[in-house]
Amino acid sequence: MTTGRPLLSLLVVLGIVLAGCTGAGAASPSAPGASAGTATGIAGTATAGPACPVQKNPPDPSCADRPVAGAVVVVRAASGAEVARVTTDSSGAFAATLPAGDYVIEPQPVTGLMGTPAAQPVTVQPGATATVALVYDTGIRLPVSAS
Repeated sequence: MTTGRPLLSLLVVLGIVLAGCTGAGAASPSAPGASAGTATGIAGTATAGPACPVQKNPPDPSCADRPVAGAVVVVRAASGAEVARVTTDSSGAFAATLPAGDYVIEPQPVTGLMGTPAAQPVTVQPGATATVALVYDTGIRLPVSAS
């Protein structure tokens, strides 16, 4: 009697299911050139700041920029065509698997945040992942008194 085969089959099926799962920041399946073996693309984080109206020295850790979850980031090829659309996860991270080339990252507005980061040109080198940091503006400011 071989009791190991059903367990092995279950583990193989579980591995296949888990490999097919993607997180919120995963690359758009419609991205041209995106494939399981491609090691190129764009990865980044979206944060919002300032978190406090006054910056202190030394910095207060509770005033650090906070991650922006659920932000939509559009990736366009140099031609202007949309090649990927990703959403940041709970830690503000996002990633898109793309072939080497020139792209423009277009962060989309987020409800509750006043400022949207400007579009950023990014070059993906062969076999590399370009890193992008997006900083949304919270709109928190210390009121300026009239003199």
